[in-house]
Amino acid sequence: MFRLITNQMIVPNIHLLTLEAPAVARQMKPGQFVILRAEEDGERIPISVSDWDAEKGTVTVMVMNVGITTDRLASLETGISIPTVVGPLGNPTKIEKFGTVLCLGGCYGIGSIFPIARALKEKNNRVFTVIEARSSYLFYWEEKLRKVSDRIVHITRDGTKGYRGHVGRLPEIIKSFQEPVNRIIINGCTFLLKRGSDVSRPLGIETVVSLNPIMIDGTGMCGVCRVTVGSTTKFACVDGPDFDGHQVDWAELLQRRKTYMKEEVIPHRTSRCEEHARKS
Repeated sequence: MFRLITNQMIVPNIHLLTLEAPAVARQMKPGQFVILRAEEDGERIPISVSDWDAEKGTVTVMVMNVGITTDRLASLETGISIPTVVGPLGNPTKIEKFGTVLCLGGCYGIGSIFPIARALKEKNNRVFTVIEARSSYLFYWEEKLRKVSDRIVHITRDGTKGYRGHVGRLPEIIKSFQEPVNRIIINGCTFLLKRGSDVSRPLGIETVVSLNPIMIDGTGMCGVCRVTVGSTTKFACVDGPDFDGHQVDWAELLQRRKTYMKEEVIPHRTSRCEEHARKS
C-alpha cells in the first residue's frame, strides 16, 4: 500500500498528488510515468510524473479529473493508502546537450514538463518553456518553471496572459527568441501534441511528444497502447512514451483514444447529476 501524503486541487480540475513510494522515487527519471489504482478493484491508469524526491521517497503527479477513475483519485483523503503505484515505467526522455530546447506543456503537461526542463538545464541547454491554457487562472508551477528556464512564455485561449490563441502561435514565438531552436519537447493532451507537431513540421525542428494512449499493464503485455509511428506499430509503454511527433499517425491515435469514452466519461457525468439530485 502507498500512502497519499498530499492531495490538492492546484487549479480547477487538476489535482496534485504526492505519494509515498520509495522504490519508485529512487529510480525515477524525467519523462517516465507510473500506473496508479485508487482502490483494490479499480482501474489501472498511467500518469506522467511531475516530480519526485529520492531521499523522502515521494512521487508527485498531476491528475486531470476527466473520468471515473481520475475522479476517485481526486477525491481521496490525505493520509489514506492506495493499492497500486507501479513504476518507473516507459523510457526516460533523452537528455543531452542539444543547444536550445523549447519545452511545451499544457494542462497536466505543465507539471510533467518540469523535470524534463530541469534536466535539460542541468546539461547546460538553453531552455525556453512555453505553457498554454484556456485562461491565466489555469496556470500553475510558474515559479518552479522559471527557475529551470531561460525564458517562460504563456499562451491563453482568451488572451488573459501572454499570447492569445493556441499553439498555432508557436512560429512567431520561436521567431521572438532570435536564436535557432534545436529541439521541441511537448507534454500534455493528445490535441496539444498533434497540433504542436503539425506546427513544427514546416519549421524543420525535431519534435518529441510524450504519447498518452489507453493503457492497462504498462509493460508491453496487453498491447492496448499500440500506436503507429513511421508506418511501424509501437507500444507506447515500452517503446515510448516519447516518439517523433512528425511520424505519429495522429488520426489513428485520436480514434483509439475515444474507444471507451462512452463507458468512462458519460457515467462520470451522469453520476454527478444523480448525486446532485439526491442532495437536492
